[in-house]
Amino acid sequence: MKRKIITTKDGSTSIHIEEWDEQYHSKHGAIQEAKHVFIDSGLTHFLSTKPNTSISILEIGFGTGLNAFITLLEAEKRNLTINYTGVEAFPVIEKEIEQLNYVSELDAKSKEELFLKMHSSPWEKEIDLTDLFKLEKLKKQFSEIDNEKTFDLIYFDAFGPRVQPELWTEFIFNILFKAIKSKGVLVTYCAQGKARRAMQNVGFNVERIEGPPGKRHMLRASKP
Repeated sequence: MKRKIITTKDGSTSIHIEEWDEQYHSKHGAIQEAKHVFIDSGLTHFLSTKPNTSISILEIGFGTGLNAFITLLEAEKRNLTINYTGVEAFPVIEKEIEQLNYVSELDAKSKEELFLKMHSSPWEKEIDLTDLFKLEKLKKQFSEIDNEKTFDLIYFDAFGPRVQPELWTEFIFNILFKAIKSKGVLVTYCAQGKARRAMQNVGFNVERIEGPPGKRHMLRASKP
């Protein structure tokens, strides 16, 4: 499928898939969306309910590495140990990575080498990116995840249900329900009613909360 780098409304870049008319991040602002959905509504919320010095995160759709990179920056700010697992079946290629402007837009020039290392590091192997941030990238389908009670927080950042409805089903959410610990939290930019019901049907408690710029709502789920 034909892909191109676009600039979103907050100045940060994303990848647009022309055949689907879909992009990896919100056209209203890639960085704004990542911070609102995954950091503010996910990481910060989880820590407010369960203060901790160490947290295990699963990202569904590693993609451009934006969510992982912002989370790494947060680990440094908060002196928080993070074990981060990113699952991606179709990795972004080096030529595309070189065109992403997240390092400059996040004013994180000193961390540029870490952003590049996120992408160049081997798959299926855990590495210490910093003293506080461990990364493991898994190249596989979401349906192949077989963890049980492993993660505190899940970033669900798959392509939307309009283009990949099979990723927003009870089958997938049941896999994630098994993978997350009790009191764990799952966040996603999506607010679709069908997706919300699928989460509820496998056991999650789900709330619809304020969405990022350009979206009225998003979903946050928790495991009892």
